[in-house]
Amino acid sequence: MARKFLVLGEVRDGSLRNVSFEAIGAAKLAADGGEIVGVLVGDSVQNLGNELIQYGADRVVAVENVQLKQYTSDGFAQALLAVIEQEKPEGIFFGHTALGKDLAPKLAGKLESGLISDVTSIEEEGGNIVFTRPIYSGKAFEKKIVTGGVVFATIRPNNIEPLAKDESRSGDVAALNVDIKDLRTIIKDVVRKASEGVDLSEAKVIIAGGRGVKSEDGFEPLKELAQVLGGAVGASRGACDADYCDYSLQIGQTGKVVTPDLYIACGISGAIQHLAGMSNSKVIVAINKDPEANIFNVADYGIVGDLFEVIPLLTEEFKKLKVNA
Repeated sequence: MARKFLVLGEVRDGSLRNVSFEAIGAAKLAADGGEIVGVLVGDSVQNLGNELIQYGADRVVAVENVQLKQYTSDGFAQALLAVIEQEKPEGIFFGHTALGKDLAPKLAGKLESGLISDVTSIEEEGGNIVFTRPIYSGKAFEKKIVTGGVVFATIRPNNIEPLAKDESRSGDVAALNVDIKDLRTIIKDVVRKASEGVDLSEAKVIIAGGRGVKSEDGFEPLKELAQVLGGAVGASRGACDADYCDYSLQIGQTGKVVTPDLYIACGISGAIQHLAGMSNSKVIVAINKDPEANIFNVADYGIVGDLFEVIPLLTEEFKKLKVNA
């Protein structure tokens, strides 16, 4: 049964986040041949509409307003509600990001609709859209359906493949004027603590350090390896608590949940809280001096050794591979 779905294109620093394209792929699976409408919200975002179309959206609705330059749940909710009222979709998909996790439940609550968060796969069974999501810190999975109302879903990054980019695709990018008013929150300034580079939640390669890095300087070899592999640097809570790095890098139950293609854990013991944030990575490599460390129980490959000896060797080998590639 063909269905219409909206997909919010999340913009950061003037560019669309990769999870937006993955959300389009997810919406395609659920729409069963129906229409996918991309939605852009911001101050100057209409120019990004063609990119959403190239990744599978049939057309795009852009809501531009100077009061939407920075994200606020009030402002974006007003914009999205106007789009939903105009388009009357069966559902709307977001990335499972800080923005999506804040905005989706607000809208679902206003419309008294169901929300399925942190979706990792979608399929159709008996005319119903079946969403799969992890529970119990990734130890089990549950399947959910929404039986009525507008379907709201947030898509976990790096789990549902985006469609291949097709630069020959074209579609309508229309503007929708929405009067944004009565904002309870005004953003005066944005202070970024995370290091510049690949976004941790969307990174295909993550090099993570634990207490075994011993100091802030101990993260330098990890950063070099991440740069060579085009990846991001993460950390366990232990490393953050010890002031070796900022909490914005924390991976785990109380930090970010990541699912990269390659996760290299350096000096991380493997506490259950940390495993909850990374155990669904496609390939896990553990480097630890303790052969009994719990991290080896979830690792696909284990290296028993000093990370300060192993990481530089890996970095040099990957540099050679890149030169010869």
